[in-house]
Amino acid sequence: MKALVVYESMFGNTADVARSVADGLAGAFEVTVADVRDRPSPAGVDLLVVGAPTHAFGLSRPATRADAAQQGEVREGAQELGIRELLDGSARLAGTPVAAFDTKVNKAYVPGSAARKALRLLRGLGGRAVLPAESFRVTGMTGPLVAGELDRARQWGQTLAASALAARQHV
Repeated sequence: MKALVVYESMFGNTADVARSVADGLAGAFEVTVADVRDRPSPAGVDLLVVGAPTHAFGLSRPATRADAAQQGEVREGAQELGIRELLDGSARLAGTPVAAFDTKVNKAYVPGSAARKALRLLRGLGGRAVLPAESFRVTGMTGPLVAGELDRARQWGQTLAASALAARQHV
């Protein structure tokens, strides 16, 4: 079985979470981790996972990526394309199991979630949500991740794998 983890990451934090989620999935899936800039196709995958930083209460847009780039050194090409644009141009998912995660600032009552928005878009394309959207915390806009979040991401990946396999048996 194949899983695709696609991430958008300005400062590297969401990319780190994506790799940890992939590590958690690896026991049950052959996992490919891809940067959104590579425009990976979900064709032929048994599980699609997307991850993005929360910008302005949801998924990034070109303007919010430009604003973020002014906060610090960003990964090369990080402003070019986001999960929102990738999903807006994506083909129908026809029942493919899907999941989404985000990174967001570790403050009380921070509204909005890129993961919840991404999961709505994935469902709109015909994807079947396996788990609710998940958030992983960063200490500030540019990071780093809060201590323990990479372990939590790996555990979430394991839970996701088990849930995806269980859902597959009930289809």
